[in-house]
Amino acid sequence: MTSTAATTDESSRNGGELSEDEVFEVLSNRRRRFVIHALKRAEEPIDVAELSVHVTAWERDVDPEAVRYEDRRNVYSTLRRTHLPKLEEKNVVTVDEEANLVEPTPELEELDIYVEVLRSREIPWSLYYVGLAGVAVSLMVAVATGTPGFAGLDAIDVGAFTATAFGISAAAHRVVGRRARLGNSEKPPELSEGT
Repeated sequence: MTSTAATTDESSRNGGELSEDEVFEVLSNRRRRFVIHALKRAEEPIDVAELSVHVTAWERDVDPEAVRYEDRRNVYSTLRRTHLPKLEEKNVVTVDEEANLVEPTPELEELDIYVEVLRSREIPWSLYYVGLAGVAVSLMVAVATGTPGFAGLDAIDVGAFTATAFGISAAAHRVVGRRARLGNSEKPPELSEGT
């Protein structure tokens, strides 16, 4: 399961850039997410052929050097016909047809895209925090009612536990979240191990 969230600063929201629906439309396709990831990592415009090699390598889970022409030909074609025009229509990239180069727009540079990838046994962070809050409330109730085993704890103990648990969780969430942003790692977040 993959979910996405995109954030922009306040000035971008008011400047007529991508709406939330447009962001989700752009990110709804895996190849477009791979293109965005490659462009956010690039320091200069990327040749469409080179871009198709990276996308094909990520799709096939191979090194870019192992991508064969036959494998990337289909990717190249769909990038040119479908995905790059869609991204250009949404003002996320510019495509120089003559030079065959793709370049991110300032809008894409300002767009911070977080992709939460959940493996089969993982829970989303939001559910984790709800569970942690439930544990903290249960602990407070147990201390307040004098439940055996908890009667010896003070309110300050519960507060310290709660603050520590949420603080450590938030720090872990931040580290994982940084790795789960498009353009922040070698491979796209949905392909990275340990995300």
